[in-house]
Amino acid sequence: QLRHLFGSAVPAFPPKFYLPMTKSMADERRSQLEQYLQNVTLDSNITNSDVFIGFFRKLQQDTFEIQTQRAFLDVYLADGSNIRLDIQTSDTAQRILEVTFCKMGLSRELIKYFSLFFFQDRDDGALSVVKKVAEFELPYVSLQSMKELHCKLGIRKWYMDPSLDTQLMDCRASLNLLYIQAIQEVKRNWVKPTEGQMQELEFLQKNANKAKFLELIREMQFYGYVRLDPCICDYPEEGCSADIYVGNNEINCCIKLPTNQTKEVSFKINRLRSWQVTFLGATQDGEEDTLELRFEYNDSGTWQWIILYTKQVSSLS
Repeated sequence: QLRHLFGSAVPAFPPKFYLPMTKSMADERRSQLEQYLQNVTLDSNITNSDVFIGFFRKLQQDTFEIQTQRAFLDVYLADGSNIRLDIQTSDTAQRILEVTFCKMGLSRELIKYFSLFFFQDRDDGALSVVKKVAEFELPYVSLQSMKELHCKLGIRKWYMDPSLDTQLMDCRASLNLLYIQAIQEVKRNWVKPTEGQMQELEFLQKNANKAKFLELIREMQFYGYVRLDPCICDYPEEGCSADIYVGNNEINCCIKLPTNQTKEVSFKINRLRSWQVTFLGATQDGEEDTLELRFEYNDSGTWQWIILYTKQVSSLS
């Protein structure tokens, strides 16, 4: 169907094996199919088409045996408050986001700056961003499938350039969304203000000066970044633990060396050639799943692979 609609814009489907497959052949086939799906979803014309959305809507509902029916869905804001929506279980994330915007009095023109995310409030007080919700994904169905993770559906801004904040400041509703997310990032220690900056932020927050608060916080390290769960990396040597911040066209790693010293490394996106994520399965104790993220990076003219490991599927989804 996609070929009929989009012709050569659709990548070639992986060839089939016509003889019984060995395990290695099955693994290769699975990898080819995953790569095919990744390539297909690079084209927004395809992912926004009725054929694509209809196929994945049916796939999600059939997989988890959820029929289309009326339901209620809570969308959480960064301050912990929530908006309850009256939806259909088959509503896509894009539809849910549009309804949320309508309830909040936000202009549809601003919808491109925000997205839905699944996240966890952990017992230790940390905030774990599980994943950004794909536009064709059915949030109600996904939440049912991730019950063991105790996830919530939330709305957050979705851009990595802090200067874009200025384009949202004239709208009271979008200004408030940016403000409460900025406060959350300060409380969760995602942002790294100096002592003097922290005092000024507290003063501006006490006086509810949202515009000045956002103007000041844009100058601070890691503002507007997404912080991933702690990882293990092989740079500069194997077995180092690292806190990962992604934003402003970089992957920033605060790496703890075996000597207990901390090394901060910034991998610039424009020097990254390719990347891949591999699901490695359960660890030896059988309790946690592991993901491997590797990317090829140009370091002083030499290309090398940098590898990050996470013990929770949520960290790099």
